[in-house]
Amino acid sequence: MISKTTRRKILTALGIAVLTGLGGTASVHAQDAKTFALVQINQQALFFNQMNEGAQKAADATGVKLVIFNANNDSAAQNSAIETYIQEGVDGLAVVAIDVNGIMPAVKQAADAGIPVVAIDAILPDGPHKAQIGVDNATAGADMGKYFLDFVKNNTGGKAKIGIVGALNSYIQNVRQQGFESVIKDADGITVANVVDGQNVQDIALSAAENLITGNPDLTAIYATGEPALLGAIAAVESQGKQNSINVFGWDLTAQVIKGIDDGHVIAIVQQDPAAMGAAAIDSLKTLTEGGSVKAQIDVPVTIVTKENVDPYRAVFK
Repeated sequence: MISKTTRRKILTALGIAVLTGLGGTASVHAQDAKTFALVQINQQALFFNQMNEGAQKAADATGVKLVIFNANNDSAAQNSAIETYIQEGVDGLAVVAIDVNGIMPAVKQAADAGIPVVAIDAILPDGPHKAQIGVDNATAGADMGKYFLDFVKNNTGGKAKIGIVGALNSYIQNVRQQGFESVIKDADGITVANVVDGQNVQDIALSAAENLITGNPDLTAIYATGEPALLGAIAAVESQGKQNSINVFGWDLTAQVIKGIDDGHVIAIVQQDPAAMGAAAIDSLKTLTEGGSVKAQIDVPVTIVTKENVDPYRAVFK
């Protein structure tokens, strides 16, 4: 059963014309254009906002209507939103899943209704969705692990004690963690401290990172698996005055992260292209609704950003 609050939020995201006297029965197809829905995780993280912007630009360019639902980190709200979008008859669905297993019944329901579904970023298990769009998170995590080991070898005498700020409620961030750990776990001179859970929320990640640092006074490095974890880790390092002793590695640039790179305690960041992910989702749905086919796996490249190659990103993250 969808609560009144959740349904109101969904209807708002759908853009139903309640102010025109059409009420809750208004169709998302009122203007005859195809309508695609993007079911998003939250709108706090810059990453997701950039994804939304890329999707919107692609929608504008291809002449389709885009509605975006902000689940505000609530997996149940995502399922309810998909069910509502099915009832409203959208032409295509793009999903950035919170709970990759829990969302599958709703994805199947959409597919059974003849609505093509593509997944962005979070990797869904085998199912009826037409495409998986995003990065190879395990490989990118492993690549960051290799970069970390090279940095330690060349800059810290071959020894380091590293802690991880993760998001244990995020499947995709767990994959990034595992990819990184697979490379460093048996490396000589590397000690792995705790893995702490930032829950994909910056304030919680800050507290978790502070506890990590306090509990490991000899900590020399932190790996953060996503934007909230990274911002929390950087804030913790700075609040405890550890900029000269703890090196930070992680995912997703922001203005604060670039400042950390300039200041020297943020060393390397896996930078994705969320706008390209959003655009690829819209383009894929457009192709599918026109009777075409798309690749089952659409890879969007990443870049490891350091002080050597950060300059081109400054204008984006002012």
